[in-house]
Amino acid sequence: MNRILPLVMLIVASSIFSCKTAEWTDISEGQLIIIQSTHAPFPHPKRAMGHTYGDSLYSFEEHYNDSSVAIFIPDNYTRSKTVDLVFYFHGWGNNIQKSIEKFKLLEQFTRSSKNAIFVFPEGPKNSKDSFGGRLEEMDEFKALVSDVLSFLIDEEKIISTTPGSIVLSGHSGAYRVISYILDRGGLSEYISEVYLFDALYAEEDKYLSWLQTYDGRLVNLITPNGGTLDNSLGLLADMDSLDIPFTEYSKNEISPDELTASKRIFIFTSLGHSEVINPYFELALKTSQLQNF
Repeated sequence: MNRILPLVMLIVASSIFSCKTAEWTDISEGQLIIIQSTHAPFPHPKRAMGHTYGDSLYSFEEHYNDSSVAIFIPDNYTRSKTVDLVFYFHGWGNNIQKSIEKFKLLEQFTRSSKNAIFVFPEGPKNSKDSFGGRLEEMDEFKALVSDVLSFLIDEEKIISTTPGSIVLSGHSGAYRVISYILDRGGLSEYISEVYLFDALYAEEDKYLSWLQTYDGRLVNLITPNGGTLDNSLGLLADMDSLDIPFTEYSKNEISPDELTASKRIFIFTSLGHSEVINPYFELALKTSQLQNF
């Protein structure tokens, strides 16, 4: 039986360690570790003085000085010649710990039964900010993936540092870092799927270019009041004009068959902004092309 520690204790304990000294902890039918990577989004020079939004200053020390990357491997994971990776990025006012707990990310990931590794880099921590830090720079996502895979092979968790399929997923303000990874991250040909959870606030051109160039799968969930409706409709219009096929639904519950009806699914819901992740992350993964355990 797994030894399950409160996640908050794990995060606090692990964050003080470097990659070489961090320890794995059993949690949610798998193993979780928090490493520090020099290719994580932060710290970054553009946030050395913090960030001001409205009347609030989000200081460097509290919000932009955390290079944590969470890595979760399900108990049933089978090592192979390539490594499939599922990345998740949080939105405004969030962090790794809060997002994992609030949205049951590890439980959803485990229930999807996919033979992949979950990776969650810290973004602007508890800040109202969409800036992707280093991951907006050329080939930095490739460097982060290399860092993660090198760590995992040193830990004897994998037998190859060759990436397989990569899934990018994120909520709200995560749209920006995902779009830059697609545009210039250095591994665009490996990115097979993108899941946006009420997150299409801008950068539609980068998503459109990726769809045109790589024929990837896109699952986009939209709420009526989250601020993503008009941009999603605009992207649909652009896709239509370019003869990129898609399927759209207006409903809150989606079946596996409906999620596989097309490679590009737009789901217009009546849900709240934070209600579009659970269980939709699990459902998107279950219907993905990633291999099962």
